[in-house]
Amino acid sequence: MSAPVLSPLFVWAAGDKLKNWAGNVEYGTDRLYSANSVEQAQEFVRKHARMKVLGTRHCFNHIADSTDEFLSLRPMNKVLELDAKARTVTIPANMSYGQLSPYLHERGFALHNLASLPHISVAGACATATHGSGERNGNLSTSVAALEMITASGDIVTLSRKKDGERFSGAVVALGALGVVTKITLDLQPTFMMKQYVYENLPLSQMQEHFDAIEASGYSVSLFTDWQKKRINEVWIKSRVEPGQEFKTTPEFFGATLATRNLHPIAELSAENCTEQMGVPGPWYERLPHFRMGFTPSAGNELQAEYFVPRKHAVEAILAVERIRDQVSPHLLITEIRTIAADDFWMSPCYKQNSVAIHFTLKPEWPAVSKLLSVIERELSPFDVRPHWGKLFTLAPERLRARYEKLPEFVELGKKYDPRGKFRNDFLNTNIFS
Repeated sequence: MSAPVLSPLFVWAAGDKLKNWAGNVEYGTDRLYSANSVEQAQEFVRKHARMKVLGTRHCFNHIADSTDEFLSLRPMNKVLELDAKARTVTIPANMSYGQLSPYLHERGFALHNLASLPHISVAGACATATHGSGERNGNLSTSVAALEMITASGDIVTLSRKKDGERFSGAVVALGALGVVTKITLDLQPTFMMKQYVYENLPLSQMQEHFDAIEASGYSVSLFTDWQKKRINEVWIKSRVEPGQEFKTTPEFFGATLATRNLHPIAELSAENCTEQMGVPGPWYERLPHFRMGFTPSAGNELQAEYFVPRKHAVEAILAVERIRDQVSPHLLITEIRTIAADDFWMSPCYKQNSVAIHFTLKPEWPAVSKLLSVIERELSPFDVRPHWGKLFTLAPERLRARYEKLPEFVELGKKYDPRGKFRNDFLNTNIFS
């Protein structure tokens, strides 16, 4: 759910084994039922003792896997209700951000943030606390005002921020463990225009001394590095075209130089499928992601891992990874570093803390990558590191659970809506419910 550096979104051919987008996870069953209505989904839930919902398949681990049954809500993908007065939109949970965003913009509205990849589903992104970037921007789930879900009994439950308080805070980032989310209501704001600039070769020493100023320079800022040559390869600055917010471009930026052409996060690769740069203005949904919505995606030959640390430890954590650069680089395609504002969702990696996410796009060499991840996790352990729920990690379950102070309450919430574990799988049982 972060930037795929080769090409986004898994395309599944009929007759093949069901796999995730990257192809590194072969699912435990090929039994996939597509529901055309909420009523059909309810009937399916009542009928089966074990099941999972299958979305855009962009998780790199087994969090969405099933050995029994899969339910797809993909046919239910039309906008349901835009409330201009309340500034909210209610949509089918399986709708992708790429489908939703142009619809909103044409009607004068916008979301506060987007992930690097627009092809992911709203439900999947919110359930795993997928985040986007920005010093003052919470992850994508922070725009959720209400949700509707089918519980294990097949009943419909609606929860909202306004009416359900703590229970709502436990149910938004739910990791697929509470029920089948069928509708989501999102908060909106007036639409806005953006510009995007890229700078090359930021000295690591400048990052170390001026990290706060660099991250505050735009509405959304991403740092890309291969950890070599004591530098950040590229700095992507996304700026709102509004008085007092627009980035003032200069030939140099803390020792980095302004790019003279559109760039891919890996400079050697073509920028054809990347969003427009060079300060060309465009709608928010065509600048916040790193990759264009309109190109035809295919399978991605890569692995992804991502780790969250408290914002106050950002520079220390980055330097801790830099010290093991010679172990990281042989297996790395690129690393992206972003900031995310705190939220109040129980199972969010950003719960009650502003955070920095250090993301690794890695070569598809799992035996070597698994060893590398344990090394990275050891270096980041002093900072109470939390992995992205939908990406690869090797952190021991007991250590992972200890990072989440509201986990006992979340387990109880799971027992309330799913007392027999209908929506759980090996991943959830091992890391959450054991």
